Amino acid sequence: MGIHKALRIIFREPTRGYAWIKAANAAFGGASAMDVMLHGELTDLMRVRNYLDAERGGW
Repeated sequence: MGIHKALRIIFREPTRGYAWIKAANAAFGGASAMDVMLHGELTDLMRVRNYLDAERGGW
């Protein structure tokens, strides 16, 4: 839920957030956020969440 919330804060248009999830990202070594999350470990989800929190300014 935190990943979804962060995407909604960063991207006002939902389609841009959905596109970001699937796009290659240098922060993840050229992989998309979806590729990272699909590795299946909790730490993979945390990696994406932490990145998004840093991008939006955290709390």
